[in-house]
Amino acid sequence: MPKRKVDTKGSTTYGKAAVNVLLKEESKPAAPKQTSKDDLQLVLQSFRLLIAELCQQFGMGHPGGAIGMAAFGVALWNYTMRYAPHSPDWFNRDRFIFSNGHACLFQYANLYLSGYKAMTWEQLLSYRSERPDSLCPGHSETEHEGIELTTGPLGQGISNGGGAGHRYQAPSCDVQSPGVRGCEQPYMVLEGVGCEALSYAGHLKLNNNTVMYDNNQITCDGSVDLANTEDVNKKMETCGWEVVDVMDCVNNVEGIVAALEKGRDPKRTKTLFINVRSIIGVRSAVAGQAVSHGAPLGKDKVAAMKKTHGWDTQKVFHIPDKVKKFYEDNPARGEDYVREWDDLLVRYTKEHPDLAATFKDRMAGKLPSNWASMIPSALPSDPTPFRKSNSMVMSRIFAECPTFMVGTADLTPSVNVTWPDYKTFNAPDVTPTAGKKGSYKGRYLHYGIREHAMGAIANGLAAYSPRTIMPVTSTFFIFYLYAAPAVRMGALQKLPVIHVATHDSIGAGEDGPTHQPVELAALFRAMPHLEYMRPGDSEEVAGAYVLH
Repeated sequence: MPKRKVDTKGSTTYGKAAVNVLLKEESKPAAPKQTSKDDLQLVLQSFRLLIAELCQQFGMGHPGGAIGMAAFGVALWNYTMRYAPHSPDWFNRDRFIFSNGHACLFQYANLYLSGYKAMTWEQLLSYRSERPDSLCPGHSETEHEGIELTTGPLGQGISNGGGAGHRYQAPSCDVQSPGVRGCEQPYMVLEGVGCEALSYAGHLKLNNNTVMYDNNQITCDGSVDLANTEDVNKKMETCGWEVVDVMDCVNNVEGIVAALEKGRDPKRTKTLFINVRSIIGVRSAVAGQAVSHGAPLGKDKVAAMKKTHGWDTQKVFHIPDKVKKFYEDNPARGEDYVREWDDLLVRYTKEHPDLAATFKDRMAGKLPSNWASMIPSALPSDPTPFRKSNSMVMSRIFAECPTFMVGTADLTPSVNVTWPDYKTFNAPDVTPTAGKKGSYKGRYLHYGIREHAMGAIANGLAAYSPRTIMPVTSTFFIFYLYAAPAVRMGALQKLPVIHVATHDSIGAGEDGPTHQPVELAALFRAMPHLEYMRPGDSEEVAGAYVLH
């Protein structure tokens, strides 16, 4: 086979010529050793046609991206991710966060094929339907087993992954070793929140965090180079990520698996970015074209796609028995993972009984039973700035309850959410010129001037496991306008995040109208499921925490 003339960089010079090269080479997929190439070809074809038909049935949906990522799904759900379809909340599972939520059929179909009980065939067929019991809306939501976070607004999911990548550090025993696998498309590295979060994740060097970049070079309006010509690989390397290229992700399951396995190497010192080249709407009449992004292919084109694959054009929603068999071992393998980890936890409990007790309380989302008694009984009655009252109320709780991870967007001296002898969460080999040296055991995060990412990362922390980590963010109220989309996403998911907004009135007059958030109360009060509290004195500050 001649050497590919495909761009090896992350830039948008990878385009139509590269698509044509990949299409010509799509004869037989590169299969892992235990799988025949013919069987894998059948699996990929079945998946692509299923996506095309699901979008066609109600005349809406986003088929192209999901069709193009068929090989990703096989690599993730069949060969690399540790998960348990019949124990979907297993604590030590890998977390898969699908940032490009509009292509959620990719996730729904893989959940069905992999054996998640709640994702029945009838549920899968309810994609974008008007059924009141449908769990398959046009953007994935956390109500469904196997979906870690609600994504939709671009850039949120990739930012959530930075939060989910913070992990519990247990000595002497690898009692917790989940990986975080994220999937994004070209739009995510353009969104401001995505850029903020990718920069911060690279700085933190979380070696259990992997991003798969679906480099199909297409957006809704056209090709990516319509609006962006940066070299993505160089951008990510500059942000501190390790970059791995996989050239043909139309068929090269083996190559994707090899790249993902790098993310399991405990000796890695950087966060992993896998630049995978795919073709949107592959093997359809509109392969590589923007028209396949956000609209059904059309009945004639779906029929033509079946004919291209050598399938009976009269069969609808057909999944061959060989394809079902390909996935049938996934639930049993998942239960093996659960049993192995349960045994490990038993050994850990014997070796570290005190730490194990704390760990189990954290898994259960328990705060110390006496946490409310840590709130001072005597609070000032004279007018006191909210940030000072908040510090008096919460500093002891933050110090003594390891559940809380607290952080600010570069306003530590102003918002007063630290506590005596707090430890910073940071890469251990980072020695700041000014400020505290940190480690992964710290619980105070310096987000930098990244308000939007701060809110989205906090959502990822909270979603890791219910109340195992209780994130607290803080900045001036006016700057929560930058974070508002992330605050809204957290509220929609009812995630237990606390946002502490200071300097919240026209009383901050000396800063001028730019810092007077007179309109923001209405915005945040209107957000569904957001508890908006504006305490008027120190006692009401204490009451707000008790109510929460």
